Amino acid sequence: MRLSRPPQFRSLRAFCIAARSRSFKRAADELYLTASAVSHQIKELEKSLGVMLFERRTRSVELTTAGHALLEEIDPLIEAVDRGVARIARRNRRVQLRLTLPPLFAAELFIPYVGAFCDAYPSIDIQLDTSDPRPARHPPAADLSVLLVEAAPQGLRATRLFSTSLVAACAARHAAAAERLGARLLIESALIVHRSMPSAWSSWALEAGLEEPEPRSVIELDSMVAVLRAAERGVGLALVPLALAASWFDSGRLVRLFPVHLALGEAYFLVIRPKDTARAEVAAMTRWIVEHCSRASNIGHAPSNRTDPEQRLSQID
Repeated sequence: MRLSRPPQFRSLRAFCIAARSRSFKRAADELYLTASAVSHQIKELEKSLGVMLFERRTRSVELTTAGHALLEEIDPLIEAVDRGVARIARRNRRVQLRLTLPPLFAAELFIPYVGAFCDAYPSIDIQLDTSDPRPARHPPAADLSVLLVEAAPQGLRATRLFSTSLVAACAARHAAAAERLGARLLIESALIVHRSMPSAWSSWALEAGLEEPEPRSVIELDSMVAVLRAAERGVGLALVPLALAASWFDSGRLVRLFPVHLALGEAYFLVIRPKDTARAEVAAMTRWIVEHCSRASNIGHAPSNRTDPEQRLSQID
C-alpha cells in the first residue's frame, strides 16, 4: 500500500536513533535537537503510518511490536544511506598526486617509507609511475617527478636530491674470498653492469689506477634492480649506485669491496611545474621527499677517491 503522505527522512532517522537508545533525550543529543523536537518528529511518523511505535512511560520509552518491525526494516537502510553519504563526502575531499619515479629510487627510497606520508596526509591518494628506468623529462601527466639528469631542467622548479656514483659490490658470502684476490678479482670474476653503462668497469678501473679489466665474463643487465639481485646471488662483482644500494649494504645482502667510487656526473632532481608549487598536496610531498632523501644525499656525496694511483691500488691489493 502506498502512503498518501510518505514520512520524512528526518523522522525515520530520529526514530531509529531513539529506538536503538530507547531514549528521546539521547536521540536529541545525537541529532543536536531538543527532546521535544524528537518527540514531535516521531509523533508525525506514527501519524503517517497509523501505528504507535513507542510505549511512553514516565522515565523511559519502549518499542511496540510495530516499532520493533519498523526498526528491523529501516535501520539497515538508514545506516547504508549514512555510509554512502560519508563516502561521497570523503571522495570530494580527497586529492590525487601523480608521481613519476625511477624504479630503483621508488623501490629503495619511496615505497618502503611512503606509509608514513599516508598516515600524515590520509586525504592524499598517490598514483605512481615507474615505467621509465631513467626519466629525463617531466611528464605532462605527472604532478611531481624525480629525474636523473646532469643539470636541473629549465623552466621547472627543481630541487637537487643527491648525486650518483658507482661502487663495486658482491654477495656477503663471497666478500672474504674477494678481498684475498684484490685486483685479480677483476680478472677471475664475472663483472656485472647496467646495460646503459657498458664502459663503466673500464672507467672504474681507470679511477682506481688499474689496467683495463679482462674479466672472465661481462654480464649486462637492463635494470639496476637486476644488477643488485645478480650480485646478491653471487653471480659476480657488480657496479651498483652507492646511495640507492644503502639498504643492501646495511642489511648485509651486499658488501662493498673497494674504497673507489665512480662519479657519474648525474644527480637526482625532484621536479614540479611552477604553477603547481602553490598546491598544498604538492608542497607536502615535496617537503617529505626532500627530507627523506637527506640520508641518501649524505651517502651520495661520497668522499673523493685518493688522487695517487699507487695509494688507491694499495687499498685494493
